Amino acid sequence: MHLDMAGISHTLDKHGQQHLLQFWDTLREEERQSLLHQLEHVDFQHVDKMYQQTKDSAGIIAQSIDKFMEPVPSELYGGVKRNTAEELKDFLSKGLHAVSNGEVAVILLAGGQGTRLGVDYPKGMYSVGLPSNKTLYQIQAERILRLQDLAKESYGKSGKIRWYIMTSEHTKHATETFFSQHDYFGLDKKSVVIFEQEMLPCFDFDGKIILESPSKIASAPGGNGGLYRALLKEKVLDDMSQNGIKYVHACGVDNILVRMADPHFIGYCIAKNLECGNKVVAKTDPNEAVGVVCLVRKNGTKGIWQVVEYSEILPETAQRRLSDGSLMFNAGNIANHFFTTDFLNDICRQHDDDLPYHIAKKKIPYVDCHGATIKPAKPNGIKMEKFIFDVFQFANRFAVWEPIRSDEFAPLKNADGASDDTPTTARNAVFDLHARFISRAGGEFIRNEGEQVVCEISPLVSYGGEGLEERVRGKTFESPCIID
Repeated sequence: MHLDMAGISHTLDKHGQQHLLQFWDTLREEERQSLLHQLEHVDFQHVDKMYQQTKDSAGIIAQSIDKFMEPVPSELYGGVKRNTAEELKDFLSKGLHAVSNGEVAVILLAGGQGTRLGVDYPKGMYSVGLPSNKTLYQIQAERILRLQDLAKESYGKSGKIRWYIMTSEHTKHATETFFSQHDYFGLDKKSVVIFEQEMLPCFDFDGKIILESPSKIASAPGGNGGLYRALLKEKVLDDMSQNGIKYVHACGVDNILVRMADPHFIGYCIAKNLECGNKVVAKTDPNEAVGVVCLVRKNGTKGIWQVVEYSEILPETAQRRLSDGSLMFNAGNIANHFFTTDFLNDICRQHDDDLPYHIAKKKIPYVDCHGATIKPAKPNGIKMEKFIFDVFQFANRFAVWEPIRSDEFAPLKNADGASDDTPTTARNAVFDLHARFISRAGGEFIRNEGEQVVCEISPLVSYGGEGLEERVRGKTFESPCIID
């Protein structure tokens, strides 16, 4: 490909970014080619607009949102403990039927590296130390396999769940290699689509793009809301259309208990004829650092659905309770969503430019005047990102679904030694859940007081506790207990 040096230089001049070529004369030929390649792939007009809009919005004094917030109405708040056994059975049936018809896909948000875990590879490749030593990717793949079998057992049709894995520049190659080396964990290779979200330049506080080294622009993934631009650009929407996908479950890679293509959740959304749905968990306490789903109604409007960050809610609002004693704003967001493909198409083609960018002040490595890369001790620039849930405002048919928190939510974010969301807490959450599976199926677990039970049930054996009765009913188990 011919690299137009004159054209790029003109573009940089026009957009006030000529400093990106300041080390040009000192670069080797391959470094020059690399830098030019990066510059050619920056949409400077879009970047200018993005930075200016974000800067302008950051300068606006935030208006208290509390007085406009309304809790999710009960008729739009489903859940394992909120619906009857008969309704839950109907939701499960609808979800499994959609899977058997090949109408369901999963989008996995997997752009993050395991930096906070102390590793230099994608989070999905991480093992929390279960007896099987399975990684997050393997656990998720096996849940998909089991769910496909359950759908076939129920309806006689073996529909494939397409698995779209959104990676970043930092994680795509490693993820592709990992899946290939493990033969896609038994999944059909053609049903696993690994694609890449766009990287965005990082800026200093004056709007200049930061150079990380003399020949490398500092960049970062554009947040999980970069999904919508990537779905269009990477032709994932086209793939969904060609494969008859109607319903999509989007979730993060770092929740070890996530139920891939959860048939109860999907069936609930189908039954309610939703175009967008959100899985939530009850907050552990009023001050838990999670955003909450609510209706924001200003100036007599019909209101829009929104995730309001905990930092935007006054303490007295967070403490408010309903007549039954539960928190008024209790729908904790866990990055677990349902979309119809029609809704995704509308968002990606009509509304992506309407989604706001959010500023995150970060410590971004930069190059000094001598060409050396410096790692700053305090924030020196900004990364910009979009949030996946900012599309809720465009949904006309929206509701939430609440599972049992300890059954489905155990995020992995920090290395051991932190107070929460560590490999140890994630591993213990699996052990506790699987011990409950055995108890629910009629087995008995011998526990020594104060001892952590070790119990692991392969996802290939049971997706959510089903199918264990013949193996465990009337039997006694003690730690460690492995069922595979």
